[in-house]
Amino acid sequence: MTSGAKISQLSLKPETQNRLYAMPHSLYSGGARAYLIKQGIAFEECSTGHERYKTEVLPEAKLPTIPTLVTVNGEVIRDGAAIIEYFEAQVGRPCQPKGARQGVVSALFDVIGSQGLLRPAMHYRWNFPEENAEFVRYHFLHSQRDAPGREEKTEYMMDRMRHAAVIFGVTDDTRELIETLYLTFLDALNSHFEEYPYLLGWRPCLGDFGLLGPLYAHLGRDPYPARLMQQRAPRVWRWVERMNRADQDAPEYFNAGDDFLADDAVPDTLLAVLRVAASDFMPETRASAEFVNQWLAEQAPKAGAPAVGRLAEAPTSAAFLVDGQQITALAQPYRHFQLQRVHQLVSAFADREQSAVMALLERCGFGQLLSISLHRTIVHEGNLERWGPPKDGGFKK
Repeated sequence: MTSGAKISQLSLKPETQNRLYAMPHSLYSGGARAYLIKQGIAFEECSTGHERYKTEVLPEAKLPTIPTLVTVNGEVIRDGAAIIEYFEAQVGRPCQPKGARQGVVSALFDVIGSQGLLRPAMHYRWNFPEENAEFVRYHFLHSQRDAPGREEKTEYMMDRMRHAAVIFGVTDDTRELIETLYLTFLDALNSHFEEYPYLLGWRPCLGDFGLLGPLYAHLGRDPYPARLMQQRAPRVWRWVERMNRADQDAPEYFNAGDDFLADDAVPDTLLAVLRVAASDFMPETRASAEFVNQWLAEQAPKAGAPAVGRLAEAPTSAAFLVDGQQITALAQPYRHFQLQRVHQLVSAFADREQSAVMALLERCGFGQLLSISLHRTIVHEGNLERWGPPKDGGFKK
């Protein structure tokens, strides 16, 4: 979820219903789509191959990324987190737990989904071509119009994403480690869903939607990892199905409630999932913050300059150790843009709530998270993530 997002001030003509530009195989589309489904928000889904996207939507979206939403009022919103924030702000934030501990855990899983599971998502899609290639190629091909050069463009797009996997740290040297970490994560999450249908109880929080992205589009649909999930972690597979249903879809839970867990409770089963996630998320977060902060000191981008995406002067890669093995991955400012939300939440709490949150983070391997931040804020404005002014640090007590 983003904080302080500003929607593009230029709008298209009003629509008869919301129009979501997305694709089934897109990692970041999954959370936004599921949110619209769960909240009962009517929408039509289109691919970016539609001519209207190129001529009308893209000039307002600024970047050719999905998901992008055109609202019934003609407003254009690019980025899944911004789409969810747009609707959450209108209806009293039903997916934001009110408790301090649950609120922070929800925000943290939002980042873990979009950033922490990138490596297994890319590995299991691109490194099993015998099982996945035709399925994946179908989706890349049919996201485009049937026009001259379609086949060549498809191959170009697929090659580009294979290369992106390497940029995110997926190599022959890291393959075994990536699989070990993912399977351990999958096992822990499967154990949690034995007790509850969603992360924090009986209905989805923002963290569920963030986590769904990689676990649906790549790991829950591509043939090889989908079969792996079905056979090894059937409860996670059911959660993926459940998140794409409008109802609660929890018939196997015979004492199901209808809300988040009482008393700001965070189950031990979920803390176990976070401990696994922390093993590579924390070293990468620390390394990327150090690298980006050094880049900021050297480059000093102007306030308002793009911080994320093709328009940005992006930093490159940072190296870090996980279980004694080095991984080199793209240092992404967007990770820290999302983590700003965690810092902001904790900063707004009273002392007692802050202490409870920090104790929880310490228990699950994220104890140092609040001491890691960029030296500049990032804001979402005019459909772009932009550098804000310098700051003194992250979490403020």
